[in-house]
Amino acid sequence: MKKLGLLGKSIGYSFSRNYFSDKFKNEGLANIFIYENYEIDSIEKFSDIFKSNPDLVGLNVTIPYKEAVIPFLDELSENARQIGAVNTIKITPEGKLIGYNTDYFGFLQSLKPLLKKHHTKALLLGTGGAAKAVAYGLNEIGIDSKFVSRQSGENCITYDELTNEVFQECQIIINCTPLGTFPKIELFPDIPYHFLTQNHIAFDLIYNPEKTEFLKKAENKGAVIKNGYEMLVFQAEKAWKIWNN
Repeated sequence: MKKLGLLGKSIGYSFSRNYFSDKFKNEGLANIFIYENYEIDSIEKFSDIFKSNPDLVGLNVTIPYKEAVIPFLDELSENARQIGAVNTIKITPEGKLIGYNTDYFGFLQSLKPLLKKHHTKALLLGTGGAAKAVAYGLNEIGIDSKFVSRQSGENCITYDELTNEVFQECQIIINCTPLGTFPKIELFPDIPYHFLTQNHIAFDLIYNPEKTEFLKKAENKGAVIKNGYEMLVFQAEKAWKIWNN
């Protein structure tokens, strides 16, 4: 039996395990592949997973290890290296660990149908591994992006600096933070939602709940909204191709 799995922290709710388990059942692969959650409280325990699971051939990686896992890998794909975050690991028959990023691909496939000519700049709420993947994807299709965080930095403004002018310039708003994820569904990024219009796209990388407070508030202002479910499906299928290539 070949093993695949998800590496992360607090991942009982995991999309990946349900998605791949259903996939294996529906495609007659359940006697060949099994998908499990590998929950660790520290990235230092990463190596232990391989010692106790010699049949492991691939992993997905989620919060908070997309960046922290990189020093433990033998090789990175070009996009993972440029993004600085990994969400897919392939384990070769020789035991070599190769890191990839399929987040940016999944995000782009999901976003593209919503884009109109005036969507030329984006605000990314958060600066973690997912935000970096989103920025890389947007850059690939010629959309400039700016990060929003509690502290300013290079190409990064603070939440206090979000003015009407900024919102008029950046008409794609992407929540790359975990704020609003089940079970803490009452939380949402602290942005001035009253600046949103029907020209805006509000995209939330969260998929559970289906409609976060961030998306509800954006929808109330007429913005086009989308959650992260479809993105996850696209990135999962891309990971599946990598593992089986």
